Amino acid sequence: MDTIDSALAQADRAWRKYGVGGADRAALAADLRCDLRAAEADGFGPAQLLGPDIPAFARRLADEAGVARVPAESGRLIGIALAGAAAGGGIGLALLTTMYPMLIRLADRPRSLGLPVQVAVVAYYGLPALVVVTAAVVAVRVLLPDVPRIRETGRAMAVLLPLAGILVTPLTMAFAWSTGYSTAPQVLIIEIALVVGALTGATALARRWALRERHRLVEAASV
Repeated sequence: MDTIDSALAQADRAWRKYGVGGADRAALAADLRCDLRAAEADGFGPAQLLGPDIPAFARRLADEAGVARVPAESGRLIGIALAGAAAGGGIGLALLTTMYPMLIRLADRPRSLGLPVQVAVVAYYGLPALVVVTAAVVAVRVLLPDVPRIRETGRAMAVLLPLAGILVTPLTMAFAWSTGYSTAPQVLIIEIALVVGALTGATALARRWALRERHRLVEAASV
């Protein structure tokens, strides 16, 4: 039983990566389990029935069954989202350079006339962050128009990328503080890696969210 369950788990992972929806995965798994049990009763193990490459067998089985699938396209999506975010980061840096003197002048005015420090800080960090998120979302929408559910993915990114930024910012600041705000190359690389990791995770989760919603709607329509 363990070997059958292990084979089915590998097949299910392959179907997920192949873009097969939940209802179709369940149907394929039920049929495959029956075949594996029948083979086991005849003295054959999963490896003898499925061959050495279970993911390849699972993909062939999905193709032969003619099930609908939506590829995750995670690699292309993440690459283009990061490229867009990097471009947005450049624009955001230019905004920071432009805004800094203006915000300092506004914050240094008398309290009755000046800009509250909290507002200045939010504007100083928030507007460039908004540019980064917008650039990443626009990049995937414009450069990946052929990818199914890219609109829904973009909407999910618009929600999850800011949340990722909110979560990773104190972590990055804490790391910078622990190093005495060092500008050594290895420290900067780690800080960049933290930010890139947060953006990558949020983008992958956004795509998964969009596809899961699609699968849920398909399954509801089929009931």
